Amino acid sequence: MKISIQHGRLIDPANGIDTHADLHIADERIAGVGDAPAGFVADAHIDASGQVVCPGLIDLRARLGEPGGESGASIASETAAAASAGITTLVCPPDGEALIDNPAVADLIRHRAKLAGHARVLSLGALTQGLDGHQLAEMGALKEAGCIGVSNGLRAVENTQVMRRAMEYAASQGLTVFLHAEDPWLAAGGCAHEGAVSVRLGLQGIPEAAETIAVARDLQLIEQTGARAHFGLLSSARALRMIARARFDGLPVSADVAAHQLYLTEMDIGYFDTQCHVRPPLRTQADRDGLRQGLHEGTLGAICSDHRPHGADAKLAPFPASEPGISALETLLPLTLRLADEGLLSLSQALACVTQRPAEILGLLARGEGGSLAVGARADVCLFDPETYWELRAEEMHSAGHNTPFLGWELKGRVTACLLAGQITHHYCD
Repeated sequence: MKISIQHGRLIDPANGIDTHADLHIADERIAGVGDAPAGFVADAHIDASGQVVCPGLIDLRARLGEPGGESGASIASETAAAASAGITTLVCPPDGEALIDNPAVADLIRHRAKLAGHARVLSLGALTQGLDGHQLAEMGALKEAGCIGVSNGLRAVENTQVMRRAMEYAASQGLTVFLHAEDPWLAAGGCAHEGAVSVRLGLQGIPEAAETIAVARDLQLIEQTGARAHFGLLSSARALRMIARARFDGLPVSADVAAHQLYLTEMDIGYFDTQCHVRPPLRTQADRDGLRQGLHEGTLGAICSDHRPHGADAKLAPFPASEPGISALETLLPLTLRLADEGLLSLSQALACVTQRPAEILGLLARGEGGSLAVGARADVCLFDPETYWELRAEEMHSAGHNTPFLGWELKGRVTACLLAGQITHHYCD
């Protein structure tokens, strides 16, 4: 199907484009920007007047509720929620409802996502077998099965020698190692940031050192092995400074932050609000401001949702016993746009954090498989109205999980259409 998207404001950070121009799509690819190519006759036209047209969003971390989940979420439901939020590519960590430590699970996830047809799902393969931190996983086989990188998810590899060998194996396969920096001994049993709030509420805390010590160890191993690594879900300003120094010294490292860490702090826990139980925990205002500054300076390359849909019961337990995580797909774009409204980033810079930069981290941009609207690139496209205000309500969420502290927030920027490889996967009707 040939489609022309007309009269929109085209923003493509990867190619430095921010102008009013038409976009033409044919054979699942971008066929032209501005004037239609010779002989192009559109089968359908989309009027994007007053809207922004940008590459489809890429989310570096999202759990999808299957295979094997009990939250009511599924790949079909969560990719549909992603499409409604302008997200065309999701990265699934290996420690979700099913461990991605063998090619069969990776194939199953890709097959179910393809059947659903709402968004593309890329998998991270396991770093160690069963994520137990002892025996290395078959990374070569996982790469052949389509895994975009390797990770041990939220489970620590305690043995430093095992981590070193894992990085060496990943480097030999050309795979990026996705790291969650948390010392398991310092974090054990914790559910909130170790500080004034955790003491007042009597909650066992997770100190900042749990993150910084893990970052320090892994940076040393990255330097030793030459592995390419990505630190996900950073929560402390001190850890971010360590990574900034490593990048300055030439280490092949990148980092991202979850959108909620840019707005919420330990104070938002209030009186045991389980919607604010996340991992890593919400930290201090100084940490939040440091993360924002790191985003402005470019040390943080991307913003992710860290989507974790839960059933209602998961958040009804006492705070330490409740399940951590936020249903966050549908707030990724508006929370990112809010950074531009607040003047921290330009609109193009903000969109780069959810399009161009995650595509670069995953190696998709150079292959024309996401993050760009260049001619010949895959036609993953998001259209949104930047001036529409809306309120996040549980009954209107597309995700099966309604667990979010942003319920009732007035958000700005509504997705009006989403295209995956030139096919319309979502169209908003008022």
